[in-house]
Amino acid sequence: MPSLRSRLRSCLRSRLWSCLRTRAIATFGRPALAAVLYGVIALPLALVGFFLTLVGLAFGGALSVTTLGLWLLAATVRGALALGALQRGLARRLLGLDIEEPGAPGGSGILGWRRGVLLDRSGWRAVGCALLTPFTAVFAYAAVVIGYVYGVLLTLHPLLKRWNYDTVHGTDGSADRHVSLEFFGHQLDSWPRWLIPFAAGLLLLAVAPLLLRYALGPHRALLTVLLGPDAATRRIRTLEETRARAVDDAAQTLRRIERDLHDGTQARLVALAMHLTLIRELVTAGAEPHRVLTVVDTAQGNATQAITDLRHLVKGIHPPVLDEGLHAALTTLAADSALPVTLTTDIGTRPTPAVETIAYFCAAELLANTTKHARATAAAVDVTARDGLLRLLVTDDGQGGALIGAGSGLTGLLARVRTVDGTLTCDSPPGGPTVVTVELPHI
Repeated sequence: MPSLRSRLRSCLRSRLWSCLRTRAIATFGRPALAAVLYGVIALPLALVGFFLTLVGLAFGGALSVTTLGLWLLAATVRGALALGALQRGLARRLLGLDIEEPGAPGGSGILGWRRGVLLDRSGWRAVGCALLTPFTAVFAYAAVVIGYVYGVLLTLHPLLKRWNYDTVHGTDGSADRHVSLEFFGHQLDSWPRWLIPFAAGLLLLAVAPLLLRYALGPHRALLTVLLGPDAATRRIRTLEETRARAVDDAAQTLRRIERDLHDGTQARLVALAMHLTLIRELVTAGAEPHRVLTVVDTAQGNATQAITDLRHLVKGIHPPVLDEGLHAALTTLAADSALPVTLTTDIGTRPTPAVETIAYFCAAELLANTTKHARATAAAVDVTARDGLLRLLVTDDGQGGALIGAGSGLTGLLARVRTVDGTLTCDSPPGGPTVVTVELPHI
């Protein structure tokens, strides 16, 4: 029995120490202290930016009928952009909040620069952010003061009690010292009562990270909305990226076709022409039949292989079986796979040819990856096309661990899918299973 008690006591002590250590790391760890530093810096920085921006807008607006007013407004907007860049940098380094840069205003020459700054939407969004951030940064500052400053002071009250006295002068001129910290009218000047501020301080320190996180929520949202690119800018960037990738993909496809034709089909056709010339010479010279037949067999083999190469080449551009529909193409693809593939299709409205082609090649690439890298024993392909959205799910029971951008071929598929505003997601925990979802709009 004593040994059981000692083991229980040791287990409870270990659990309590582990819990205290976890809470201490959560409260005073590097991420938490970085957030505290941001909460302390954000409000003074926001107040300085608010004052300078407001003054610049006021004087620039008053003098806007003159050239000086326009230059003052442009300088104010440019200053707001610089302040926004500083706030993005602080948020990225201290909060881990990565906000995409909206892009620099265009314009050549000094007058073009002024026109570009004044007409740039991101600049005026930065001005709005500079005017609004003090009202959101104050919550973070208050959370730091309440959670950390008062938490530390209350926790250290037994050590700081000598400074927590006020000197009160009576009517007779005598000076009395009273404890300034009271709880429901009771002065916390004795040992049992010290536990009240001590416990309150520990509680504040325990909830301080959570309190600061929620207090930073409005500020983070404001910075993300106003300091990042707007929806139109994001859309333009996405279209530019997808267009560039589509052009690169088309160029790579043309180079692959040229290489396959030059190294494969063209070489076989040249060999076929040479063998036909040789056959003509043998027949003209009256050669023995078996020699002529040997050269004919070789030429026939080259012709057959050239036809096979051309079929593979055409299939790589656009599989002819796709003319019969996506279901027939995927059925053929599943039948040719080295793994057992379960195919399920529910295609209400037939997608456009471009979407069918992308879906087919995505399924082919994913099944090829499953066969080569996943060490899977079976795979499943599920396709639905309803309400203007085609959804392709490829699942395997392999080892998992597939990541987009980790050299698994998924990056190229994502680029191809994005050319039609599609999405590709991969859920592949270590040990499997792997589920890749491709969604393609086809309206």
